[in-house]
Amino acid sequence: MWGMHMAIHTVVSGDTLWRISSIYGVPIPTIQLVNGLTSDALVPGLNLYIPDESLPERFYQIRAGDTYWKLSLLFRTTVQAIIAANPGVDPDALQVGQRIRIPTQLKYPLQTLVFIDAWDQSPYQNILREISGNISYLGIFTYSFNRQGALIQPNDEAIIQYSKQLNIKPLLVISNYEQGNFSPDLADVVLQSTTVRGTLIRNLVTTVTNKGFAGVSIDFEFVPPTRRNEFTAFLRELKGALGTRIMQVNAHAKSSDMPSNRLVGFLDYRAIGETADIVSIMTIDYGYAVGPPDPIAPVWWVEQVLMYATGQINRRKVMLAMALYGYDWTLPHKQGNVARSITANNAQNLAIANWVPITFDLSAQAPGYIYRRDGIEHAVWYEDIKSFVAKYALLEVYNLLGATYWRLRYRFPQNWVYLDENVEVVK
Repeated sequence: MWGMHMAIHTVVSGDTLWRISSIYGVPIPTIQLVNGLTSDALVPGLNLYIPDESLPERFYQIRAGDTYWKLSLLFRTTVQAIIAANPGVDPDALQVGQRIRIPTQLKYPLQTLVFIDAWDQSPYQNILREISGNISYLGIFTYSFNRQGALIQPNDEAIIQYSKQLNIKPLLVISNYEQGNFSPDLADVVLQSTTVRGTLIRNLVTTVTNKGFAGVSIDFEFVPPTRRNEFTAFLRELKGALGTRIMQVNAHAKSSDMPSNRLVGFLDYRAIGETADIVSIMTIDYGYAVGPPDPIAPVWWVEQVLMYATGQINRRKVMLAMALYGYDWTLPHKQGNVARSITANNAQNLAIANWVPITFDLSAQAPGYIYRRDGIEHAVWYEDIKSFVAKYALLEVYNLLGATYWRLRYRFPQNWVYLDENVEVVK
């Protein structure tokens, strides 16, 4: 278990913003702004990110021969700082595999990919500008195609140009999207035809070139497992045509191959890793809208997935997907019920508005709560800064390339301030 970094404050009964402000020496308006709070109200269990004077933090897994002295030299910090950050660890009895925090000015370098829904016409410029320093790539969701390989394009010219002004590389997201849903049949028809695949690839490369994209992001879902080889061939052919431009692939999470599975069977992780420049492992759907109430991405499950993925794919190509949202299920859960999607920021504020305490599942490293509305009981699971930090710890321990976020308009200010303070985002 990681030591607790003091910049995350878990609200207890009797806490007020004034008290928390006094403890950390951080003004109340700053705490409210960073945490997306809409009032002075707090509830027990709420995790607040406090941008105090703490050093940036790194995460490290002990190896044979490690000592705090050696680590202090490696990370340009002090033995005393490492001891203070890990109060439950005996520095004279370090165990191989033990995980610790290291306060240091040497920030972990990572790349980030944030998706924006180009079909959503609501304003995006302000939030994109606010967090632009934390974004390496902007995935513009989504282009689709018909059964002859012709592209169906969103109105995205303004987004492309604005992202470039902000020094963000735009990626063209291509999906097997048809009539508002991912279509297994569309993928089946197009992938099995070398002629249509070739047409689609030529159209993609032409559009990437003409619009000035940095590359292509592949977001195919529910592809029939029988088209596994054809999907891999499509990726190889597309990468060959793109040349030095980026090809990024979004791959559903799995902890073993499961080649006949209807959701992940078409994904040959090893072959994809050999072809793609970036592979985002979509660790954001353990708890999902049509399933029972569950954490969105319990950390134990995320690690199972990463153990498998990094055994198949060069870990310096791997991005870990992070959900900027949660789900609100009605209880009792019945098959066929669909949970309401809710942004991470709105999820915490919904708990506050209903005056219900938030519980934090230690095994899952995930926040959730139960509330009642109009006589109906609801269960909410979402992500907060504490659950995200647990995932950033895994990202660094596994030495991954970076993180992927769905999606831009889902406000989660704590995350971006955390990145500002603790991470070096590589452009």
